Amino acid sequence: MPLTRCTPTKCVELGEGLREEVFPYFAIPGENRMIRLSRSTAMVSLAVFFVPAWLSAQETTLPKGYVGSETCAGCHDEVNTSFQKNAHNKLTTTKWRGMQERACETCHGPGAKHAETNETGDILNPAKMPAGAVDKMCLSCHRNSKTQVGTIQNGHARSAVSCTSCHTVHKTGQESSDWQFRTATGVNKKCASCHTNVWASFQKPHRHKVPEGAMTCTNCHNPHGSILARNIRTANAAEPGCFACHSDKRGPFLFEHAPVRTEPCSTCHEPHGSANPRMLTRHEVANQCLECHSNIVSPTPAGIAGGVPPALHDMRQPKYRNCTMCHQKVHGSNVHRGLLR
Repeated sequence: MPLTRCTPTKCVELGEGLREEVFPYFAIPGENRMIRLSRSTAMVSLAVFFVPAWLSAQETTLPKGYVGSETCAGCHDEVNTSFQKNAHNKLTTTKWRGMQERACETCHGPGAKHAETNETGDILNPAKMPAGAVDKMCLSCHRNSKTQVGTIQNGHARSAVSCTSCHTVHKTGQESSDWQFRTATGVNKKCASCHTNVWASFQKPHRHKVPEGAMTCTNCHNPHGSILARNIRTANAAEPGCFACHSDKRGPFLFEHAPVRTEPCSTCHEPHGSANPRMLTRHEVANQCLECHSNIVSPTPAGIAGGVPPALHDMRQPKYRNCTMCHQKVHGSNVHRGLLR
């Protein structure tokens, strides 16, 4: 009779042949022998030992007061379905911030009490929260993003315009801000919904091509904040964003026009729309120039508008009322001190 050697994991029969099994072996209490379990029995036995421990570990991952996103979906099924198509859904599928089981409660706060009482006052609703509180909530994740620099101190924050005033979270498809902001028309429509006076300026005959969809408001303005007034974007480190497109006006020049270096472009130009082809703040060039280049600030009895120009300029003659006919390089020149060429 062949000898048999058994261990907790295998049994080897020695003698006429060699046989090895990988099914678990268990000892019978009180008897000096072991029995071999079948494949199905072995799987069930492992499940009995390990599954309860795994479930127990899962239950302890949620902090106190949290119930998990699955519980939220039990009542808010429609919102949960749309959230699956939202960029924020990656919180539920990755361990990026450790919120994969409680993505809903990342913004709405612990939901255990709300799940018990079903009262709206027991859960946070960003739509009804103060703008400062909403911004703080969003920036808990987005504070290190490049475009959010300065968002707490910009004009939108001072005017109590929160992140959710422009950005949607639960909406999907063409109703979502993510979809709308992919096109120039969508961006401009959102900005125009508040800045109606600016949009009216774009209806003037000479303007940047924003209504046509060739540009967006965010090409010039950073809605999340800037070191310059009116959220103007910067170019070349700390210069006005106008130079990003109009770099030929930047210089440096041998003979500079001082306002180009010391004043914003809006001192002479109206970027949103103007009656002047060069988008000046005055409809005639002479009136624009005489705001600075004059000896007095009121018209003379002779009818000289804006003040007294140099003696050789007779403002009664049309050729002298178009300053740029001679002073062509008004932004600066490398040739002539008088900016004539």
